[in-house]
Amino acid sequence: MNTHQLLRSTLLTAVLLISGCASTSIAVREKLGTPKREQLVDRVDETRDAQESAKEQFATTLDELKSLTNFDGGELENAYSRLKKQLDRAEDRAEKVSSKIKSVDRVGKALFKEWEAELEEYSTESLRRASEKQLDETRDAFEDVVSAMKAAESKMGPVLAAFSDQVLFLKHNLNARAIASLDDTLVELESEIAVLIADMEASIDEANAFIDEMGG
Repeated sequence: MNTHQLLRSTLLTAVLLISGCASTSIAVREKLGTPKREQLVDRVDETRDAQESAKEQFATTLDELKSLTNFDGGELENAYSRLKKQLDRAEDRAEKVSSKIKSVDRVGKALFKEWEAELEEYSTESLRRASEKQLDETRDAFEDVVSAMKAAESKMGPVLAAFSDQVLFLKHNLNARAIASLDDTLVELESEIAVLIADMEASIDEANAFIDEMGG
C-alpha cells in the first residue's frame, strides 16, 4: 500500500469511527488487515485494562472519602473538592468500561455470525465439524467473559450512586457534624466496593483466560 492509499484508508477509518458506524468500522479494520478474531482479542484486552483502571479509581475514591472522617481542621472546601474530583474520575472510568463492553459484544457477534455462515461453505464434512466445534467452544468462552464483564459493570452504578449521594450531601453540609455522619455509611460502602472489586477481578481473570485461549 502506497502513502496515498494508506492516508486515504486512515482518513476513511477516522470518518467512520467518528460517525459511530460500528459495524462498518469493524469491516474497515478487517479490510486494513485486522481480522475480526484479532479485533475481538483487542477489544477484550482494552476492556480488561479499563476495568483495572476503574477498580483502582473506585478504591482511591473510597480512600478519599475515608480520609474526611479523620479531618482535623483546615479547609473543608478543599477536602470536598478533592473528593468531588475523585468521584468525577470514577464516573468517567465507569463510562469507559461500559463503552468497551459494548464494543466487545459488537465485535463478538459479528465474528460468530460470519463464522456460522461460513460453515456452509465447507465441502469436507470433517473440517466443517471441526470448525463448528471450535466455534461452539469459542462462543462459550466469549459468553463467559462477557457475562463476567456485565456482572462487574452492574455493581458500578449502585456504588457510584452511593458515592454521589455522599458528595452531594457534603456539598451543602460542610461541617463537623456532616463529616461525623460519614462513619454510619462507610461500612456499607466499603462492603459494596469490596464486592465490586471482587467481581472486577473475576472479570479481569476471565478476560486474561479468553485472550490466552484466543492466542492473544
